[in-house]
Amino acid sequence: MEANNNTQISGFLLLGLSKEPKLQPFIFGLFLSMYLVTVFGNLLIILAVSSDHHLHTPMYFFLSNLSFVDICFTSTTIPKMLWNIQTKSKVITYEGCITQMCFYILFAGLDDILLTVMAYDRYMAICHPLHYMVIMSSQLCGSLVLISWFISVLYSLLHSLMVLRLSFHPTVKIPQFFCELNQMIQLASSDNYLNNIVMYFAAVLMGVGPFSGILYSYSKIVSCICKISSAQGKYKAFSTCVSHLLVVFLFYFTVLGVYFSSAATHSSHPSTIASVMYTVVTPMLNPFIYSLRNKDIKGALKSLYLMPSIKDLLY
Repeated sequence: MEANNNTQISGFLLLGLSKEPKLQPFIFGLFLSMYLVTVFGNLLIILAVSSDHHLHTPMYFFLSNLSFVDICFTSTTIPKMLWNIQTKSKVITYEGCITQMCFYILFAGLDDILLTVMAYDRYMAICHPLHYMVIMSSQLCGSLVLISWFISVLYSLLHSLMVLRLSFHPTVKIPQFFCELNQMIQLASSDNYLNNIVMYFAAVLMGVGPFSGILYSYSKIVSCICKISSAQGKYKAFSTCVSHLLVVFLFYFTVLGVYFSSAATHSSHPSTIASVMYTVVTPMLNPFIYSLRNKDIKGALKSLYLMPSIKDLLY
């Protein structure tokens, strides 16, 4: 690591979404609203699952973990962006940038792996209903979440340590609203060949691996649903997967949008828009997708609203 070069860095400049001063109040209001909706919506999911004993099942246990990760994921980027707009400053320290990048990668990886775990849960529920509660015990569910955290922490630390070996110019302008891994690697003043190799190899492992698990689970689910004789039974089985499928589609669609927009053009604008979809819009929509199509969640939210302590808090 060329520590002497890194110690000369005064900070990074996050160029944000727009250079126009007139647009900054609009961007601030929009992203503050989206951030509050994301935090409040996912927090409601967590409270609903924890307060209703009918929802103390593996499916909702993983959902509450996904909601917690989405809150953390959004909180790694949006508060700093809002602070920069409010203070009219684009500066983020070297240490702050590395820390933000580390947690961003951590929670993005967790999102990816948890969606795979949730697909496996749906496979067990539909294809092995009689043994579902025995197989998906609380010990196994807890172990799957811990393994997800362990893999994501290793994935995040790998990239963070690889970036620490790079050198940068005293002032670096990042054409994003947060410290994004690919941008930091490309803006390094030292040789970044090894970083690019590690980044793409790890991205393939973390992308193709979990996605293959999801495809395998749903191939088995489709096979099991086709064996159900009644149309009502098929609909009931498939309806339990719709919300998860929508979230998976939204997650991977936006991830691919970020990748292809970065590869297809030298302009940072399309990549920034795709990043907004990935980091802000997807976590914000997840609670709506799961609550609007799920009677159990809607019932739990109604019961939560009627709780005296909650009503006292609101009014």
